[in-house]
Amino acid sequence: MMREEYPVYWLGGSFQRLAISRVVRDPSGGYEIQYGNCLRGGQSTCVTPLQIVTSPDNSFLPGSPSPRRPLRVRGVRGLAAEGGRALALPTGPVVVDLYAESPALARAAAAAMVAIGSPGLPGTRLPAPLPDTGFAARPLPTQQPPRAPAGALSALRAPSAG
Repeated sequence: MMREEYPVYWLGGSFQRLAISRVVRDPSGGYEIQYGNCLRGGQSTCVTPLQIVTSPDNSFLPGSPSPRRPLRVRGVRGLAAEGGRALALPTGPVVVDLYAESPALARAAAAAMVAIGSPGLPGTRLPAPLPDTGFAARPLPTQQPPRAPAGALSALRAPSAG
């Protein structure tokens, strides 16, 4: 993984006997790390027992149609939804979202999460949320089509009839 300009949170290679099953980086720059095997879903859809999502866009906390309640975890104020199975924690320049099969698993993950490659320890105070970093205003990276090497087009031309 390349060095990011913002912290990406995780729970190590495994957490409470749940091994990492998938790591995804979405086009917006966020990372989703899934732990455990699919509980529900089918082809193209998988709900694992635990997911931790780091979003570099700290300008909002994700919404939820279910009631939300404030909570404090490791010194930062966040939100709990889905009966405590979903937590949103703004910390430093990011928002970390945890989605778990139970409120106890979500809280345990919030207590244990650390930034990859940082000297932080599980359970220690999280960095205070920073003001809006402006990440949402940045354009999404674009994928440029690969360019043909010089001379490649001339090599594809049919030889002229002489």
